[in-house]
Amino acid sequence: MSRRYDSRTTIFSPEGRLYQVEYAMEAIGNAGTAIGILSKDGVVLVGEKKVTSKLLQTSTSTEKMYKIDDHVACAVAGIMSDANILINMARVQAQRYTYAYQEPMPVEQLVQSLCDTKQGYTQFGGLRPFGVSFLFAGWDKNFGFQLFMSDPSGNYGGWKAAAIGANNQAAQSMLKQDYKDDITREEAVQLALKVLSKTMDSTSLTSDKLELAEVFLLPSGEVKYQVRSPDSLSKLLVKFGVTQAPAEAS
Repeated sequence: MSRRYDSRTTIFSPEGRLYQVEYAMEAIGNAGTAIGILSKDGVVLVGEKKVTSKLLQTSTSTEKMYKIDDHVACAVAGIMSDANILINMARVQAQRYTYAYQEPMPVEQLVQSLCDTKQGYTQFGGLRPFGVSFLFAGWDKNFGFQLFMSDPSGNYGGWKAAAIGANNQAAQSMLKQDYKDDITREEAVQLALKVLSKTMDSTSLTSDKLELAEVFLLPSGEVKYQVRSPDSLSKLLVKFGVTQAPAEAS
């Protein structure tokens, strides 16, 4: 039945579904998992790297985590080339706002402007939806720390803990069980690593298979975005008992 209605994003099926948008969401299900957790003193983003070949030139840039502005970062799951376009749009939007109003752009306003663009790609003929989901982590003076999730349809929502990518349903149910409202940033890191280690396809979690970024406030009140180094990640994995110390040392 779906074959008659899935050739274009602009045609509804009799059941009221947009099949091309649903297929875009399926594409994200094959991407590496990304998890975001909101804590009382920051936001934690953890992502699983799918490409870990020894032949790859190790890059200084990250595969899953991107800084949009000084106060907003995001984790990505899906087609990276699509994500790069949207991230660049978000960066320009944030700088335009700062230039116009001399203050950082509110996090939800930034997310909404990006989702408006995504929505446009589901409503006009000849366009393909962006095959990418985002977890946005940020801080603004109005609402403090915030975590938003958006998908190819242009929908977005605020979350306390969220997962996108492969095995996101299993990760989401684990987060629902273990999340506490007064969780600290360190506890959020521990929970994110625990959930990722249990939902990843590979058997063992090592520092070269994941990325971890945090958004938090410095004592001076300045917003800080920090990506953990591989050495720091290895120590964290051993500290929280996710991997064994001898295996990490070898």
